[in-house]
Amino acid sequence: MNDQTVAAPIDGERLLLGRYAERAYLEYAMSVVKGRALPEVSDGQKPVQRRILYAMRDMGLVSGAKPVKSARVVGEILGKYHPHGDSSAYEAMVRMAQDFTLRYPLIDGIGNFGSRDGDGAAAMRYTEARLTPIAELLLSEIHQGTVDFVPNYDGAFEEPTQLPARLPMVLLNGASGIAVGMATEIPPHNLTEVTQAAIALLKKPSLQTADLMQYIPAPDFAGGGQIITPAHDLQQIYESGKGSVRVRARYEIEKLARGQWRVIVTQLPPNTSSQKILAEIEEQTNPKPKAGKKQLSQDQLNTKKLMLDLIEKVRDESDGQHPIRLVFEPKSSRLDPHAFMNTLMAQTSLEGNVSVNLVMMGLDQRPAQKNLKTILQEWLDFRVATVTRRLAFRLTQVEKRLHILAGRLIVFLHIDEVIKVIRESDEPKPELMAAFGLSEIQADDILEIRLRQLARLEGFKLEKEQNELLAEQGRLNLLLADEHEKKKLIIKEMQADMKQFGDERRTLVQEADRAALTHTTADEPVTLILSQKGWIRSRAGHNLDLSQTSFKEGDSLKQVIEGRTVWPVVILDTQGRTYTLDTAEIPGGRGDGVPVSSLIELQNGAQAAAMMTGLPEQHYLLAGSGGYGFIAKLGDMSGRIKAGKAVMSLDAGETVLPPVSVFASSLINPDCKVVAVSDGLKALAFTLNELKVMAKGRGLQLMSLDAGDQLAFTAVVSTPEIHAESEGKRGAAHQHRISLADIGGKRGKKGKALPFTGRLKTLGNPL
Repeated sequence: MNDQTVAAPIDGERLLLGRYAERAYLEYAMSVVKGRALPEVSDGQKPVQRRILYAMRDMGLVSGAKPVKSARVVGEILGKYHPHGDSSAYEAMVRMAQDFTLRYPLIDGIGNFGSRDGDGAAAMRYTEARLTPIAELLLSEIHQGTVDFVPNYDGAFEEPTQLPARLPMVLLNGASGIAVGMATEIPPHNLTEVTQAAIALLKKPSLQTADLMQYIPAPDFAGGGQIITPAHDLQQIYESGKGSVRVRARYEIEKLARGQWRVIVTQLPPNTSSQKILAEIEEQTNPKPKAGKKQLSQDQLNTKKLMLDLIEKVRDESDGQHPIRLVFEPKSSRLDPHAFMNTLMAQTSLEGNVSVNLVMMGLDQRPAQKNLKTILQEWLDFRVATVTRRLAFRLTQVEKRLHILAGRLIVFLHIDEVIKVIRESDEPKPELMAAFGLSEIQADDILEIRLRQLARLEGFKLEKEQNELLAEQGRLNLLLADEHEKKKLIIKEMQADMKQFGDERRTLVQEADRAALTHTTADEPVTLILSQKGWIRSRAGHNLDLSQTSFKEGDSLKQVIEGRTVWPVVILDTQGRTYTLDTAEIPGGRGDGVPVSSLIELQNGAQAAAMMTGLPEQHYLLAGSGGYGFIAKLGDMSGRIKAGKAVMSLDAGETVLPPVSVFASSLINPDCKVVAVSDGLKALAFTLNELKVMAKGRGLQLMSLDAGDQLAFTAVVSTPEIHAESEGKRGAAHQHRISLADIGGKRGKKGKALPFTGRLKTLGNPL
């Protein structure tokens, strides 16, 4: 089938199959975006939520009304407005009733509507529901001409296209959804803060997002917690509409007798539950071997020891009065409580990231990612239009009533004549219209009026009502004609809603460093040993006698380096990737150690080539057998990913040479030289500052090599001579001293032949 294949006609139009598929998919994508996944900036609701609220209002289930079975509500929703599965409607209804999900629940659920620990709600036949008082913010003006109504799916009823939200509900409760090619994650916010920001923007439209953040500093989650993200990062999130917020649990340190203490966690980050925390601690204190492994990894053993040395007991004391109450008892009261919690937060979901993606349907009915100002401005535009429609609708009602009252007052003044016309005429309506100058509407009203409404007292009531309506008509005309007065009314109404429904912020906004494991071991000297077959171990101390060090059969010593227990160990593999280990992960003692591959994830059959250690500022000369190299900082080669990071770029067939340690002072020392020696015993010495300091790459050419020759050794020295050791044909070792002046030159030039033969075994000593 080719791209010229013609699809079946659509409404008389013939399309290429590719164009038809594109159109059909876009229509499907937009239907998912608009019909299911994304909320609208106007009322903050998705279609199913809007239909649930409208159906419950239509059923009279306002706050204070007697609740009814949820199954009855779901049936009403499906039968009239939402022809989908009952489970989808009930699940949406349950979410709208969960106070741990929504910042301001819109449904008052009676019965089991689920829990924060992930327990599902009871079946709809067991639970009951009605609207909460705050739902009136969305529904109170629904029948006042404020929004458009459209036929439902079968044309039997009408449903609103939007709800006349009195406050920006899209920010108050937020939303979460996944559409075709886009997703939304809108966090909840505090009603008082959002209202104050909206009022400020209405008064002064030139305000920017940074100005609005004086009122809205950060999200306000239903479960509380503490936002530790810096203010400038929060501002960037609100200006771009995308990012993530770092949230941690809030806790209290409870003092006990005899200097003992315990920690009580009372608030958790979003999407975290007490059961999840307990499960994570159980998994770390009682780990199981990973898939395909017969025993625990060293990382698992280290984590187990860390947690068992930290925690004595942990239990969940949550109940009806305390929705979250996790109790942690330390192994020792001598531990610092805040360091104790820092470790727990680093190891569990007591601290985590919350995604922010402010994607929603705009007033133009297009999905878009919006910043804070755009969201508030679009909602204010919607609110102004809604209030204008409400005022116009009310003005029409007032004018109709005044027209009726004018007719009744005419009748009241000519009651005898009116009664005479009605009694003596076969068709009183046209005669009344002709005799008293009444309209058809007024005549119909008079003919249907009760006689008792013509009493003298009723006349006074008619005049009073007319005067009140005339005054209201004047106010409505003023509001519709004067935008300033209309804004004052909107602000007054928003302030009244804020006073009625506003509450205190639950989520603390206080910048702090993210929780991270810190070194708990003493800063002590350590010696690291790597074997030819990739087994690694550590020994305490420096300047050790390693002559009696044993290895497995067929294995031997490859490298020994001295470091500190608090320094990271960077493993360089044969393909130029680096992996970072904590010294505590490397087993000590006099055993054979463990394979490096059990601590890191070596890629594509690579093997450990060398070890490096030191402070992050420590520099190393990295080179390959192809004659290229560069200087890299240890900090740039370090990383958290077990699969390592690519540092050296090598051509096919090239091998990695042992890294050479370089002091930072050597980089600016003009006497410091790089010595490069090839397998063919050609050598070149050039100044160190001719090389670049790079984070990764192939580097610069150290020495030009003859065909078939390879770079074998590199060294960095600041002395005029360098020591070398070669091996003769019969295995005899020969010592040499090479003058750097004899092999000096510019980087990248061909080396000079050394004055000896055999195989070079060692070259100098690293600085």
